[in-house]
Amino acid sequence: MPRLLYISPMRLPTEKAHGLQIMQNCEAFADAGYEVTLWVARRWNRRELRAITDDYAYYGVERAFRIRRIPCIDIFPLFPAAGRGDRLAFALQLLSFAFVCTLLLLGRRADVYYSRDKLIVWLLSWLKPKRAIAYEAHQFAPSARGAQLQRRAASRAGSVIAITQRLRQDLVRHRGAAPARCITLPDGIRRARFQKLPPAAQARAQLGWSQQAFIVGYVGRLQTLGMDKGVDMLVAALAAVPGAHLALVGGPADMAESLRRRWLALGLPPERFLYAGQVLPAAVPSCLSAFDVCAMPLPKSAHFTFYASPLKLFEYMAAGKAIAASDLPAWADVVHDGETALLLPPEDPAAWAQALTRLRDDSALRQRLGERAREVALGRYTWDARAAAILAHIATA
Repeated sequence: MPRLLYISPMRLPTEKAHGLQIMQNCEAFADAGYEVTLWVARRWNRRELRAITDDYAYYGVERAFRIRRIPCIDIFPLFPAAGRGDRLAFALQLLSFAFVCTLLLLGRRADVYYSRDKLIVWLLSWLKPKRAIAYEAHQFAPSARGAQLQRRAASRAGSVIAITQRLRQDLVRHRGAAPARCITLPDGIRRARFQKLPPAAQARAQLGWSQQAFIVGYVGRLQTLGMDKGVDMLVAALAAVPGAHLALVGGPADMAESLRRRWLALGLPPERFLYAGQVLPAAVPSCLSAFDVCAMPLPKSAHFTFYASPLKLFEYMAAGKAIAASDLPAWADVVHDGETALLLPPEDPAAWAQALTRLRDDSALRQRLGERAREVALGRYTWDARAAAILAHIATA
């Protein structure tokens, strides 16, 4: 059986989407016939996550692969607030993790060495055959130092997987990735996760939400890498949609509270602001079932415009709910306006209010958009299909 080693310096478990993406991808690689081992950093975790004793159950994946925690220097507990100390802790943790991985790799053989981290990929290129190294790129490094490291990773990896077409183009043009070795594959979904969704009435009853309400929901982190994700704009838009409820699933809680205060400042009833908090990954599909509309109001920043492949978009699609999303090039080849979503001008509350009012008043439109989006997601954007495409590319690149 061929072996695949996936290396990530992440915390496990983590409340962030990349943890779910990596765990589900490892499962998909294993289902494709590979013996998969995931190396993660042995890091201090948040209090609520330290209680998790089964990573596989937490993420709802099968025990089809092994997890190994690699020692590293972790001083994050000394810096509870983000700042210069936090950046120092991150650098020390990443470099020490990479150093230990390098030592362990000297005696480790695999058919595929896979990582999303450019430092790890660059180190692998000195230790392992180029053809066996796969780099999955999720952003276009903006800083000079990050760009230099990404150039070394993209030019030396045997295979490069970019999550958007623009990211692939920029990796080829500016980071030295060979066109024949670089492919575009966006994120996706675990099919089994969305096969048995509860009816909306049942999902709302479990959450204690009104059966009659028109609910516009958002799932995920309210901020990514310090970047706003447009939910404040969504609050402003919903202020002009009579009767609309806003449901947030995710965190952090302090940002959700800030949005709640913004909601109240606009004179909106407190009972129409619904906050489920951080929920287990396995509970997310049920929360999606409780929505009438799934919102993705991402702003027009360079990252979201060109380089993001939000996991939430594919899970929104698989849930079979109408989607209102910012009209940005990064997902232009995934959803299409009026067919699988309503694509709206980013950072335009008036346009969003008009579209959400239309969705509120037209249940047939909501059903048509949701059914078509689900059909596309389950047919085209599964992790199993993605893993098969990646492994086929590695075999030929």
